[in-house]
Amino acid sequence: MGSIRGSIGGMRMSQGVEWALHCCLDLAWAEGAAVPGTRLAELHELPPAYLTKQLQALTKAGIVRSTPGPRGGYRLTRDPAEVTVLEVVTAVEGGDELFRCTDLLGQGPLQAGPRAARGTCAIHLTMSRAEHAWRRELAGTTIADLSGTVAATTPDAPGRVREWLTSR
Repeated sequence: MGSIRGSIGGMRMSQGVEWALHCCLDLAWAEGAAVPGTRLAELHELPPAYLTKQLQALTKAGIVRSTPGPRGGYRLTRDPAEVTVLEVVTAVEGGDELFRCTDLLGQGPLQAGPRAARGTCAIHLTMSRAEHAWRRELAGTTIADLSGTVAATTPDAPGRVREWLTSR
């Protein structure tokens, strides 16, 4: 039977994606100031140990960098307009295809032949088109875009978050 990959089963992403996106938005609003992971966790009342895993994934992907020490913390590595939502999702969840075709048309008593269906199966084609559209949408949305959307509806949010994160 076809399957949907692990933690994205049924197109549901882990909470880590949401947390990582919020952290990227917060770091964009911090305007280059180093923000300790514990401070980010405190802002959103998240478990620091689990949030650290998301921040490590973002670091490994080159989206954020970590500076050690008493004045250290996390910063975005690039301008928020250059960091896409897809990059963040991929950093946390991985880049595997969401739908895996197991070539059911090539099995059973009415089989179309091994691999004969791949590329022609209506289900496989539909799922591939949907995933490509989903990825295109996420790749076309940046952290700066998210920031602009938030600022349009809650203009004081970026300043309030920046002040809260940088006041120690």
